Amino acid sequence: MVNVAVLGYGTVGAGVVNVLMTNADMITRKVGTEVRVKYVLDLRDFPGTPVEDIVTHDFNDIANDADVNVVVETMGGLHPAYEFTKQALEAGKNVCTSNKELVAEFGVELCELATKHSVNYMFEASCGGGIPIIRALNTSLMGEKIEMVSGILNGTTNYIMTSMYEKSVDFATCLKEAQDLGYAELHPEADIEGHDAQRKIAILSSLAYGKHISYKDVPCQGITQIDTTDMAYAKKMGMKIKLLATSKVTEDGVWAMVAPKLVGPDMILYAVDDVLNAVYVEGNCLGPAMFYGSGAGSLPTASAVVSDILDCAQNLHTTVKKDITDELLPLLPLDDVKNTFFVRANDEAKVKAQFGEVEMIRVNDDEFGFWTKEMTEKEFKEKAKAAAIISFLRRG
Repeated sequence: MVNVAVLGYGTVGAGVVNVLMTNADMITRKVGTEVRVKYVLDLRDFPGTPVEDIVTHDFNDIANDADVNVVVETMGGLHPAYEFTKQALEAGKNVCTSNKELVAEFGVELCELATKHSVNYMFEASCGGGIPIIRALNTSLMGEKIEMVSGILNGTTNYIMTSMYEKSVDFATCLKEAQDLGYAELHPEADIEGHDAQRKIAILSSLAYGKHISYKDVPCQGITQIDTTDMAYAKKMGMKIKLLATSKVTEDGVWAMVAPKLVGPDMILYAVDDVLNAVYVEGNCLGPAMFYGSGAGSLPTASAVVSDILDCAQNLHTTVKKDITDELLPLLPLDDVKNTFFVRANDEAKVKAQFGEVEMIRVNDDEFGFWTKEMTEKEFKEKAKAAAIISFLRRG
């Protein structure tokens, strides 16, 4: 028998318990032994629920129980999630998590600690909800040299961008709608400012390239400045605006970025709308591949966590290899990254002086838009300042 302790009985934690209990017979058949939830750690009690008799308020009950094989951390945040995870690993217990903040901040340390104690630290659900992207990078794509990872990694921002595009309404209205529907938190800054996607692309890129990328080194821009005029330009050009988290291997080095970008129908991520997530990967032999599905929610995220639990159940005292080290991968400075830019401006003379002849696109009488040629971020920044532009977006 494999005994599981779930830390936090919120949306994801409850989903994990639900999946393990609902699919208990099937799981036993596939794993070859019963996988049982022995504890649920929470500050609350849950009378009248399936977990009422297994709730504990003291983590030491779990840490000191030698029969607990797998600890599932779904608490979120850094503390006490970090301390509980570290204590569990040091006690020889496998740990599975959906906590991208913890993985991004302490993932390398916790993976090393797991290896030291011949157990596992698994985090499939941290980067794409129910999308099995981390296992794919660790196993299915093990023979590939990954050259690019790009994704829509946040369902909240994707819903807002889709709603603005389809309904031609402003950001504030669509954010409120997302909150009313439960797609956005009351305090949604981590989502709309891009920090959630920033952590996820750092984790995925670290696994893809085999060296550690700190999320703090990834330039990040959110969606709060996108307005209805931006959407009007996108529609006129047959494009959409998506918050993309991207990293890419180039001759000059590896760069990473989170930013809203214009994508056309020739790009596979163009069709990913509403709260859905997708991760696009390019390998040197495979070429392009995309992983698409529910990026959040109780059961989709729980499904990914449970896949880790079952992996641990079959490898209780053997560390499953992950292609990641504590060696830091330095990123190409943003100034040196090359992009193509869509620019909004209202002074034709200044634009021509800086960018030469451009093909102007208009959606109103007050301004015009145009595409630049490919250039470095530094070169564009200098020209944009001299041209007194209104705003800009990059091409996805």
